[in-house]
Amino acid sequence: MDSNKRMDTYGKVDLSIVITSFNTKDLIIACIRSVIKNTRGINYEIIVLDNGSSDGSVSALRNFQDSKLKIIENKKNLGFTVANNQGWKKALGEYILFLNSDTLINDNVLGEIAEWMDKNKSVGVASCMLKFKDGSIQPTGGYFPTLLSVFSWMTIQDIPFVDVLIKPFHPLHIKSFFARGEDFYKKEKELDWVTGAFLFTRKEILEKVGGWDEDYFMYVDEVDLCFRIKKKGWQVRYLPEWSIVHYGGASGTKELSVVSEFNGLKRFYKKFYPSWHYPLLRLVLRIGALGRIVLFGILEGKETAKIYAKAFATI
Repeated sequence: MDSNKRMDTYGKVDLSIVITSFNTKDLIIACIRSVIKNTRGINYEIIVLDNGSSDGSVSALRNFQDSKLKIIENKKNLGFTVANNQGWKKALGEYILFLNSDTLINDNVLGEIAEWMDKNKSVGVASCMLKFKDGSIQPTGGYFPTLLSVFSWMTIQDIPFVDVLIKPFHPLHIKSFFARGEDFYKKEKELDWVTGAFLFTRKEILEKVGGWDEDYFMYVDEVDLCFRIKKKGWQVRYLPEWSIVHYGGASGTKELSVVSEFNGLKRFYKKFYPSWHYPLLRLVLRIGALGRIVLFGILEGKETAKIYAKAFATI
């Protein structure tokens, strides 16, 4: 649909932007300003789910006094998935964008992707290129985990061309010496899943698959969502023609991310794969965690080694 024709439909919301935030006051204010400044050609709303922030986020958001902005204030941190479900269920838009609070929208990315989705009805999820604040490409998305790809991620994925032989589950490293991930993320392609920092989908799809699985607190939740969407026959597309800035790691610690990702993988395997896969997954994760305790202990010091030791204990 032509973007100008969208604006002729008075009162209709084309896009609902759902942003979950926890103690990211300055970042989310900058994020919303970038959306308002750059988004054209579509009617949109912004729904912010504040997860019990203590940094004055809600007060700062209320100062916007913008009719496009809706604020849902949770008294405690309910997690990414619960808050996202709150958001999209209140949404009026045909499309739903799950957007991290630590992002900046450049140009008319949202209006143009909405128009692209209009023309590509078989696509259920789309994401754009994510960039670090210095402009370098940030890895995002991959393929559904197999025992081999999880082992590769934990051990040998950075070796040249391993990702050609073994489809990468985890986003490819870009900044390491051997990495070829930058080339991977320069090309449009179908992936199995994309990260929840920018996940553009259709409300009708969320209604059909039931939204986010709230048994995930954070991490691997988007893998689960995309798995169920692809099972229904829709595609997941990565579109590097468009890009945004994503700072990353604004609402969590490295320890939380590592432990949550391991726990998320275990949840995913229990839910979707034959039962005999699960003990093998735990073995693969244990082998990988032990290796990282040694390697990262040498390269990054005791604190990083302690993180993987804690993760090992939870496997």
